[in-house]
Amino acid sequence: MRDDAVRGHLDGLLLAVLESGPLHGYAIIAAVQERSRGALELRKGTIYPALNRLERLGLLRSEWESVGERRRRRYRLTDAGRRSLATERAAWREFTAAIGSVLDPAPGAAT
Repeated sequence: MRDDAVRGHLDGLLLAVLESGPLHGYAIIAAVQERSRGALELRKGTIYPALNRLERLGLLRSEWESVGERRRRRYRLTDAGRRSLATERAAWREFTAAIGSVLDPAPGAAT
């Protein structure tokens, strides 16, 4: 899927995969790819700036964890992030319903 198809929806995608619990960056990328059945492939250069921005906005919180000799940052939703995700989902449903009614009108609808 084209990168520009994700533009405008990245925040919602990141918040959605973090809803079930904290993840580090690569796990977030893998979760989006898995949930989209391989249709969406996010890049490190795309998600890390977005994760940092979402953290500055108070929608995410992060902490460092050590795995062997490596350290990685895990991100988790805040209460504000959960509210933002609910808003994103409602906006997405409204958007897809509107686009769907144009692209695939009901039988007998005015053309």
